[in-house]
Amino acid sequence: MGIFTRVSDIISSNINAMLDKAEDPEKLVRLMIQEMEDTLVEIKASCAGVMATKKKVQRELEEALARTKQWEDKAQLAVRKGREDLAREALLEKRRYRERTNALERELPQCDGLIEQYQADMTQLEDKLSTAREKQRILVQRHVHAQRRKRAQQGIRRLDTAEALIRFEQFENRIERMEAEANLVNFARKSPLDEEFARLEGDEEIERELQALKALEAKKAEESGAR
Repeated sequence: MGIFTRVSDIISSNINAMLDKAEDPEKLVRLMIQEMEDTLVEIKASCAGVMATKKKVQRELEEALARTKQWEDKAQLAVRKGREDLAREALLEKRRYRERTNALERELPQCDGLIEQYQADMTQLEDKLSTAREKQRILVQRHVHAQRRKRAQQGIRRLDTAEALIRFEQFENRIERMEAEANLVNFARKSPLDEEFARLEGDEEIERELQALKALEAKKAEESGAR
């Protein structure tokens, strides 16, 4: 069971109805609280991980923007020095960092969406946990636990523990699949024909930028000579 599915089940659960039907309400509410606390810890850890990822993406975005500007400046320098070959190489590097910038800018909103979802889940889960703890306090006061059922309840508890381990393993497998799918998002393969046309279009873009830089330098030289 995924973490979001489990959170949804907990939030939508009717604690009163569950306790009314339970053979051992005190034990059930204790297990519910443990489940909620464990889930809350997982959500907080996941949220912290996404927030760390967002900071990393922001740093990489700032670096990509800076590198884009640096290579543009280098292309202008190469044009001024009459090195069109170097200018072309610089413009290619500029384009590479510009594409990286675009990818990072698309990733940031995804991080924000996950963070908002985690924070909303934490708020709802904390409210549910507060309700469960109040129920526990009432049940402890009443103390309806029957000694004659202790052995049977211990067996149920062992089954619950085994089930929890199975759920945890399923959760780990689901997260691993999600991570693998995320790694493949930005690696869509193009056909050789698409790549060839993309290369031609890129070459034309480089040439346009090169001509624009040459024209700018020529204009500067003309204005300087006019003075």
